[in-house]
Amino acid sequence: MVDISRRTKTIEGIAPDAIPYSELLRAEAPVILKGVVEHWPLVKAGSESPEAAMAYIERFYQGRPVVGYSCLPETGGRYFYNEDLTGLNFERGRVSLTNYFARIRESLGDPDARSYYIGSTDLDIYLPGFRAENDLVLNDSMFVSNSPVVSIWLGNKTVATAHYDMSNNIACCLVGKRRFTLFPPEQVANLYPGPLEPTPGGQVVSMVDFQNPDFDQHPYFKDALDAAEVAELEPGDILFYPALWWHHVEALSDFNAMVNYWWNTSPAYLDTPQNTLLHALLSIRDRPEQEKHAWKALFDYYVFGPSERAGAHLPEHAKGNLGPMDEIKARRLRAMLLNRMNR
Repeated sequence: MVDISRRTKTIEGIAPDAIPYSELLRAEAPVILKGVVEHWPLVKAGSESPEAAMAYIERFYQGRPVVGYSCLPETGGRYFYNEDLTGLNFERGRVSLTNYFARIRESLGDPDARSYYIGSTDLDIYLPGFRAENDLVLNDSMFVSNSPVVSIWLGNKTVATAHYDMSNNIACCLVGKRRFTLFPPEQVANLYPGPLEPTPGGQVVSMVDFQNPDFDQHPYFKDALDAAEVAELEPGDILFYPALWWHHVEALSDFNAMVNYWWNTSPAYLDTPQNTLLHALLSIRDRPEQEKHAWKALFDYYVFGPSERAGAHLPEHAKGNLGPMDEIKARRLRAMLLNRMNR
């Protein structure tokens, strides 16, 4: 396993109704809020036993199949590719949560057990009523128009290979211990991203084996480690990290449960930048270098510079899409792009 000396900043003594969400966003860095959700009933059930935690969760389950993942013991619970990248090293399918928990119960205490994993499962759909007893106090005004997606993650010992998400995240460690290894977005090249598709979980992942890194094959991973930090979470802790930070997540106990809150502060009518990235691969990447340099200058002017700069010298009626984006402009611009791309 890689050795990282930097530890994520930890803050203690914050009350559940005093989480400084806006302050966390402004700081633009990961932070652990110690013990903020230790009063949640699931945390208390998990402190009794894995069986008690699973029984508590099953109280809310109404039989709707969930997506379950499983991989062989020799993978070490690392959900990844097969050896030649022609497929994935795990199985997945629609399963009964009750039956899946039965498999996990049978594996408790077995160091050679298969890995079982249920990821990113919408709480309100699959476990209705759970949030009435276990929920963050979302009392910041930003959540009025940016309601989070709230999901649960369940399983035994698993590894989610380093990847990034497009939303800000608060991860609540409820049962078992978790370790997050975090990297700022600018470390992307040093993390050696894998194929854009298929991917183990929907997002591109690092090709580096964190358990046994090959520095001959991935020499710049050493530079990524210099910028990395580690967050060790106990049940009841929460971890905030900003959108696009890379995170490698290890569930370390025989049974683990985590709830996370994903949210963005951008209006919902804006398109996802991931689509823009894919279109840029199609339209810009393979052009001559001098053209790419010129397009970079244009993007810096129109996109990455101050949002008001490109239209500042124009009268209001002439700004068009250079003015502030709104839902009507977004719809028109999307329709225009679709029309052009379909020609």
